[in-house]
Amino acid sequence: MSLPPLTIGKYTIPKPIVQGGMGVGISWDRLAGTVSAEGGLGVISAVGTGYYGDKAYADKLVAGRPLDAENFYSKKGLAAIVENARKICGDAPLAANILYAINDYGRVVRDACEAGIDIIITGAGLPTNMPEFTADFPDVALVPIVSSPKALSIICKRWEKRYNRLPDAVVLEGPKSGGHQGFTYEQCFMDEYQLENLVAPVVEEAAAWGNIPVIAAGGIWDKNDIDAMMALGASGVQMGTRFIGTHECDAHENFKKVLLNAKEEDITLMKSPVGYPARGVRTNLRDLIDTRTGPAIKCISNCVAPCNRGVEAKEVGFCIADRLSDAYFGDMELGLYFSGSNGYKIDEIISVKELMDKLTHGE
Repeated sequence: MSLPPLTIGKYTIPKPIVQGGMGVGISWDRLAGTVSAEGGLGVISAVGTGYYGDKAYADKLVAGRPLDAENFYSKKGLAAIVENARKICGDAPLAANILYAINDYGRVVRDACEAGIDIIITGAGLPTNMPEFTADFPDVALVPIVSSPKALSIICKRWEKRYNRLPDAVVLEGPKSGGHQGFTYEQCFMDEYQLENLVAPVVEEAAAWGNIPVIAAGGIWDKNDIDAMMALGASGVQMGTRFIGTHECDAHENFKKVLLNAKEEDITLMKSPVGYPARGVRTNLRDLIDTRTGPAIKCISNCVAPCNRGVEAKEVGFCIADRLSDAYFGDMELGLYFSGSNGYKIDEIISVKELMDKLTHGE
């Protein structure tokens, strides 16, 4: 079946495919700009923007890393990424993914609005006060990420009562996505929490609030998967990992090699300083973490509030900001390579245009 357009607030996305936000530096200007130019919704990750342009936008570095949240989440870096993405996609809708768990969340949301982002997507916690930071930018569409109908209900009730507004769309993320999960380790493997069993109840909850569009995410790979989600009532899908297998993806070539070489059993869940299980490829770093022989944890960037300034990082054995940024630079020894459960299926690097054609018309 042909895919209908996706409407988010005042924006129409011709192809109902949202490219998932991936940081540090996996979905920045080249990937997000090209996806939007090809009729999908490109999503810039706001994580680690102080590393953009070889750290040209971080005002202060310590040991070669952006110091504290104000430099790790660089306003100038984010603005430069958005500006360069716009050179690729023009006036097409462009989104930013901003994790709720980060330090300086409100400031980064405002930075994104000022940079000209059209849509903000937020997960890693329930963003119950998200509209507070976009009050001066009424045209910016707001899209929370949820993992259950209850989470959507809580957000809608709070937003309606406090801000007299509702989400413009919602991303429902199942437990097969890359990076952090909105589930416990055990829930990730239970039938009732699988995406295909969550779509209908979340669509029902969204309908009760005025037919909020639901975007299904987590483990979606091809046109058949997209059709299945739309048949369940989703208005669109979000896909992250598959876009890593494109020429335009901002990831280092070594990141792409890690996925090209990965086997199904290499992609597993691990503990994270953020407090949620996270899915990635088992590489040398995982062995260092398991044996507690990894790099010293210094918490230079102070990236996420739940980590408690490195306390949780020391508990699980690694600093997530440092290890994700090492992956951005292609460090095969110390980099952390996030991937969805289907990442091992990447067997070639193709253009975004070719991938979008496959996703909209079938293989």
